[in-house]
Amino acid sequence: MPDRTLDEMLKNKFAPKHADAAASHFNRMIQDYYRREWDDANAKAGKFVEAVLKALWREAGETVPTGKSFKAGTIMDSIPTKTSLPDSLRLTVPRACRFVYEVASNRGARHDADEVEATEMDANAVLALCSWILAELIRYAQKGMDLDETKAVVDGVVKRKYPFMEEIDGRLYVDIAGSAREAALLVLYAIYPKRMSGEELTDQVRRHGYKRTNAKMGVARIRNAVDEDENGNLKLRSVGVREAEELITKSENDR
Repeated sequence: MPDRTLDEMLKNKFAPKHADAAASHFNRMIQDYYRREWDDANAKAGKFVEAVLKALWREAGETVPTGKSFKAGTIMDSIPTKTSLPDSLRLTVPRACRFVYEVASNRGARHDADEVEATEMDANAVLALCSWILAELIRYAQKGMDLDETKAVVDGVVKRKYPFMEEIDGRLYVDIAGSAREAALLVLYAIYPKRMSGEELTDQVRRHGYKRTNAKMGVARIRNAVDEDENGNLKLRSVGVREAEELITKSENDR
């Protein structure tokens, strides 16, 4: 399946207005999360939930209330009665939405001043649930897509984006690689969960100042960290993702 944006995937089933809003709020939540702006991330999660509820309500054949007439709690209470929706969207998703909305609506008000600051823990829980909710919506919108595929799509959005990774006209550069092997690993991490051919990856590594022979050797040395399909296209395995994130964390700590 060709790579598509979240809103494009959701629009297969959901009203464009609500699909656009859900994708936008999710992406903005991720941005705030990785800037460690926990309250803002939780607030965006609340907006994401509202967009999801509107999308489900419309998909169930109902008219979405506008302005102050829209009550998230009322919609969450009513969606389980809409038997035209599959059980996951009708029953489980509203329960997940309720938890996220509770956290988002009461951020900063549920913890005593002398308690350990809980907003980061809240944001971690909210991010995980919003990712699951989004995956369920994508699975429904892209009928026939299995759980692993939807997880890969959502993981690709959630994956951390860093200023030391840059793309210029399709050419990727990473500023923290200490070897050709690390450059190959980090380039694949930058495009995860997409694949890249071994030849193209060699060219990308070569652009970091390595001779072609060294670039090819660097690509060869990540074979234990990638999956290679029948066409020679490479994708990081979980062991490769972990190693790349360890390199990134080390770089951040060294700053």
